[in-house]
Amino acid sequence: MTMRESPAVKGVLATVAGLAVTELLSGVLALRVSPVVALGETVIELTPGPIAHAIISVVQHLDKPLAIACVIAVVLGLGAGAGRLWSTNRAAGLAAIVILVGLGMAAVATRPDLGVSAMVVCVAGGVVTMAVLDGLSWERPERTRDESRRRFLRNTGLIVVGSAIAVTVGRVVGHSRAVVEQARSALKLPIRKVVTPAGVDLDLPDLPPWLTPNDDFYRIDTALTVPLIDPAQWQLRIHGMVDRELTLTYQDLIDRGLEDAWVTIACVSNEVGGDLIGNTVWSGVPIGSILAEAGIQAGADALKSTSEDGWTCGTPLETLTDGRNALLAVAMDGEPLPIEHGFPVRQVVPGLYGYVSATKWVTDWEITRFEDFTAYWTDRGWGVKGPIKTQSRIDVPRGGAEAGTVKVAGTTWAQQRGIEAVEVRVDEGSWHRATLAKALNVDTWVQWVWEWDAKPGEHVLEVRATDSTGKPQTAERADVVPDGATGYDSLRITIG
Repeated sequence: MTMRESPAVKGVLATVAGLAVTELLSGVLALRVSPVVALGETVIELTPGPIAHAIISVVQHLDKPLAIACVIAVVLGLGAGAGRLWSTNRAAGLAAIVILVGLGMAAVATRPDLGVSAMVVCVAGGVVTMAVLDGLSWERPERTRDESRRRFLRNTGLIVVGSAIAVTVGRVVGHSRAVVEQARSALKLPIRKVVTPAGVDLDLPDLPPWLTPNDDFYRIDTALTVPLIDPAQWQLRIHGMVDRELTLTYQDLIDRGLEDAWVTIACVSNEVGGDLIGNTVWSGVPIGSILAEAGIQAGADALKSTSEDGWTCGTPLETLTDGRNALLAVAMDGEPLPIEHGFPVRQVVPGLYGYVSATKWVTDWEITRFEDFTAYWTDRGWGVKGPIKTQSRIDVPRGGAEAGTVKVAGTTWAQQRGIEAVEVRVDEGSWHRATLAKALNVDTWVQWVWEWDAKPGEHVLEVRATDSTGKPQTAERADVVPDGATGYDSLRITIG
């Protein structure tokens, strides 16, 4: 028996066919995600916070494709095992396929936006897997070895081609990204492209721009496939400890009038010197005005927000009602939100890390108390309130430099407090005051530059910032868990 005709290979092929059918039916039934993606999202949810951070720090933006690839690899591995069992004990092989179906059903059951139809899709995939495996395993005694091999190769080709067609059709007929992109492109929002204010951008070679382009803006979330929401169908339900329950539509937000706010947002997983941070202008409706209309009842101290895909977040009510530019944002840098960044509506709250504030694809607000609920990341060991810590970063130079005057520059931030000073030192010597670019407001990062009379040799540069309250950035190194990293960013550089 060749490897191609082995029971394990037959099990893999049968599993491929079953998965393809689930993708086809998921598209036909307009499910947000297929069982495979639902299983991937469930694995992510069950991964402890420190482990999830460790994985993200290694693979960066490949975390989601890697998660899907791992889930598919595991499912195909189980399919190979089912094929082996089927060849020797059909009942055991059948049980293995039932376990596969059960895993899929358990995963879709955890998705709040999937119902009974998703369960049926899992069962259909299992039935197809069994049927294909049975067909591949059946042989006529009178066939020669060459005839059996040719039949196996022909069936393999049919399964591969048929599966590819099924997956393609499922993607085309489903609630595809193209449909939502078209709706997004058709929007005529009352917004304008805002130019970068004068004096905030030092415009130095290799220094990241003060305004982060949308395509370069960091993205960290748990959605393996982003929710695809037609703005005409979007609604936000506001309930809980309120005087008046509200349900807002997308048009309701637009009719209220949009305000612009320059805000830097950061991920709590941002290491010292990391790039999980971005600055842009957001357009939306002040959250405080919406909460005032709903009427917050005494004793409430938290807003529990829920995304279309079931992700939850807890935000201190005081940060939404104290006058800061907390928005239900519909636009980013003068255009409707990109789908990956929360289209059609997301939250933006200055001064808080994203895991406690920046809910994308938001569809539900419950006014409540922190003591009465836990949210996605707090369940995984992260802090409850997540205020952003003062940080500074050296962005240039990178690599080496020639002796003489060298411009050392970077960015610093202390949202809701602002930056008073930035200092740089060389080889643990004296601190030298850097020049700050213009600070537009207390909610955005600030660029800085220091001219260094660099001498030949190996040197270590360090940077620290002081916020507008006079409190200096701490030198103590701390990991991102549970509420954000601390410590001085440093750069080892060779001067020629």
